[in-house]
Amino acid sequence: MQHFLESYCARVGYTGERAPTLGTLRALQQLHPATIPFEAMDPLLHQPVDLSPQAVDAKLIAGRRGGYCFEQNSLFKRVLEALGFSVEGLIAQVRWQLGPEATLRPRTHMVLRVTIDGTPWLADVGFGSCVLTAPVRFDLAGPQDTPHERFRLSPAAGNEQLLEVEIGGDWQPVYQISPALQTVGDYEMANYFTATHPDSHFRHKLIVARTTPQARHALLQNRLTIRAPDGSATRSYLDADGLEQALRDVFLLPVAPAWRPVLAAAAATVWEEAAR
Repeated sequence: MQHFLESYCARVGYTGERAPTLGTLRALQQLHPATIPFEAMDPLLHQPVDLSPQAVDAKLIAGRRGGYCFEQNSLFKRVLEALGFSVEGLIAQVRWQLGPEATLRPRTHMVLRVTIDGTPWLADVGFGSCVLTAPVRFDLAGPQDTPHERFRLSPAAGNEQLLEVEIGGDWQPVYQISPALQTVGDYEMANYFTATHPDSHFRHKLIVARTTPQARHALLQNRLTIRAPDGSATRSYLDADGLEQALRDVFLLPVAPAWRPVLAAAAATVWEEAAR
């Protein structure tokens, strides 16, 4: 266990105290998305996503890859537990940028509830371009500041809670959290859908994200968006070589030769706004 913690702390650059405090949680939740990028290359390459601790550690820590929510938050959960935190796994239904049809989608996003001195906090290091960079309280309904946007949790149907983010003065839904505690088997089933089902967007689109204190970096197909904490953003469209360079330099990923065909396919994407 000590070697696991040492390896993780070295991976994310954490040198602070290793006590189960709110300060520790806040520091780790900011460092993790800045150093371990969100990516779903394996489903795009039609490769399985193994959630065993050994596979996740080999990929995200030793292999310096990224992953999506089940990998990211299962790793984060084990780290927090090793530090002495009380952590529970929950699941959410993604609403982010999906419109009204999102209410019909399955619950496919893993999140964590961390209880510190009797207060429950939402922790999540695996939500791509809108990932939380600080924990937010489950028991507060009003806006809560993070190093990036403001977020809020509000009651929803079925004793669930809706997470929203404030962008440009408007509140947009991110995901709706079920209160039911999840087992390893629950996550395995949701992960199988996310990694293999034809309707999973991770099977068809290049999606990569990394959030640093300076900016949110989001790659969708060949479109790279960099958004500063003040909301200002730049957007560029990359060819296959540019995608490979961005994956290395912006997202800190060890690009493999096997990725080239999907990068070439993503580079061929035509966006309406790019054609204007």
